[in-house]
Amino acid sequence: MAVSMDRATRLVAQTRVSGFLLILALLVLWEISARVWVNSANWPPLTQVLDALVAGLTSGELSGVFGSSLVRMFSGYIAGAMVGAAVGLLMASSRWCQALLEPSIELLRPIPIPAIVPPLILVLGIDDAMKIFVVAFSSFFPIVINTFQGTKAVEPTLLAMSRTLGVRRLRTLARIVLPASLPYVFAGLRVSLSLALIVTVVAEMIAGSEGIGFYLVSMQYAMRPADMYAGVLLIAATGYALNGLLLLLERAVLPWYHQQD
Repeated sequence: MAVSMDRATRLVAQTRVSGFLLILALLVLWEISARVWVNSANWPPLTQVLDALVAGLTSGELSGVFGSSLVRMFSGYIAGAMVGAAVGLLMASSRWCQALLEPSIELLRPIPIPAIVPPLILVLGIDDAMKIFVVAFSSFFPIVINTFQGTKAVEPTLLAMSRTLGVRRLRTLARIVLPASLPYVFAGLRVSLSLALIVTVVAEMIAGSEGIGFYLVSMQYAMRPADMYAGVLLIAATGYALNGLLLLLERAVLPWYHQQD
């Protein structure tokens, strides 16, 4: 067993190294393509983009606009996650609530975010309230669905034993149902985190006067492609880092679950 675990660990490490090597190869290809066979001012070499990224972070221009976007993103993400987890638990614990809420959730879930931004502008304007609501709206659905599915997947014998021992419903929910459903909840949190970042940028591009989304559009109109791609790279790196931090949190909260890896 120990030998097989060591082999699995080495295989995962080798695969991860291969993944980073693939990213490095694509970045090198970017640099070569811009300097050798793509003759366009809109496709700058990677080195120019990295220079623009360092300059933007050093001057505070890029870090300032991206910092404001992260504040909006986390405000909406946390609100959507809290409401989604609560609604998912409520639906799983009450058939009446499930019958009441499920049709509305399934009706609203497929609506593309760009389609709801224009009507929301009429109600909430173009300030932070609209952007935070849009992020919360998009973050809500993966979490509510995963929480609901995770709660429904709890081992029935555990619930039957809890009822036999006379454990109160709220205590059963807190001590049995919620811990057992946490792997599903974290899966929803990871999906929603990437969605929150994407939706924040999209909302700022459609109706914004600040933030990284507005910055990308401004750099496009100003014909500064290196600065625009620098913003894109910063978004990608931040998304990767946030996902890694959430995975570390998951491993800290659910060590018993990751022992199976």
